[in-house]
Amino acid sequence: MKRYVVLLLSSLTAYAQESTLKTPSSTVKWVKPRPVTSSAREQLTGQLFPAKLLPLGFEVGGRLVRIHAAKGDTVKEGQVVARLDTEIIDAQVAQAEAGVAAAEAAATLATDVAGRQEKLRAEGSISDVQSKNALTQGKQAEAGLAAAKAQLAQARAGRKRHDLKTTITGTVIDAPDNPGGLIGPGMPLFIIQQIDTLTLKTTIAESTRALVKPGMKVRVESVGSGASTDDATVKVVIPTADPSTRRIPIEISVPNQDGRFVSMTLAKATLPLGEAKKAIAIPTTALGTTGGEHVLTQDSGGTFKRVPVTVLERNPKEVVVLPAEPVDQIVDYPSTVQTATKQGPT
Repeated sequence: MKRYVVLLLSSLTAYAQESTLKTPSSTVKWVKPRPVTSSAREQLTGQLFPAKLLPLGFEVGGRLVRIHAAKGDTVKEGQVVARLDTEIIDAQVAQAEAGVAAAEAAATLATDVAGRQEKLRAEGSISDVQSKNALTQGKQAEAGLAAAKAQLAQARAGRKRHDLKTTITGTVIDAPDNPGGLIGPGMPLFIIQQIDTLTLKTTIAESTRALVKPGMKVRVESVGSGASTDDATVKVVIPTADPSTRRIPIEISVPNQDGRFVSMTLAKATLPLGEAKKAIAIPTTALGTTGGEHVLTQDSGGTFKRVPVTVLERNPKEVVVLPAEPVDQIVDYPSTVQTATKQGPT
């Protein structure tokens, strides 16, 4: 009976050992981490906006007779992009110019009369009242000249507003297709965007606000096309939180002289946070996530153990992590290792 119990215990022990060795050493793939220097990073998603956006329309109404810029054209600051019919306003300018000429003649005559009357008063030939009347008429003539000049300035200003000029250098995004229609004042006809530099608008957590400064270099990548740049910079950190998300808005200036980015699309920004630290780069397949992010290695006794890690960067093929303790070799595909064993690396 004792011998039977001993044999039964031996069989159970052997079965238990066999069940714990579910991952033989021949099926474990080991990789050696690559030492790198990196810092903690935060990846944010936002929308790319043009550096400047200008809805452009006439300040006065009239008939559109000329279109000098079409959709897709590049225009310079001060360039005329459209014109209204100027027949009526040109007549008003001519009338105002004639009014100024007449007022100048009247003012010259009144001033001359006032001067002669003043001499006659000094000689005693006329009364003080007559002299004052002449001076008053001279001043009235000068006031009439000033009013005529003001009317001329107003007419010329109205004439200038019949030429629509852009106030920024940029690309025409929208424009009228055909001339000939009546245009109302203030109606936007053109939309011009400055897209050689874009602005990425996104938000950061309040806890990281102190680590993000204007001028900081940022990597920006388009979500749709995959176009990227490492020359983007933080433009401004808004000193107030968004009331709906309680996050801090920031704006990132993205160079786009070659047109690799498209305005009004989504992009990802990777912000470096804190000082660079010594870390390791591992394949994405070597990062375990069950029960927290970790890597799987072996201690000096050959037992598998989990080492917690902090992820600093994520790439399609590699992950940069900061392990809680130094590791020499780690298991690729750690989920395949189901139990701890005493077997060393192969």
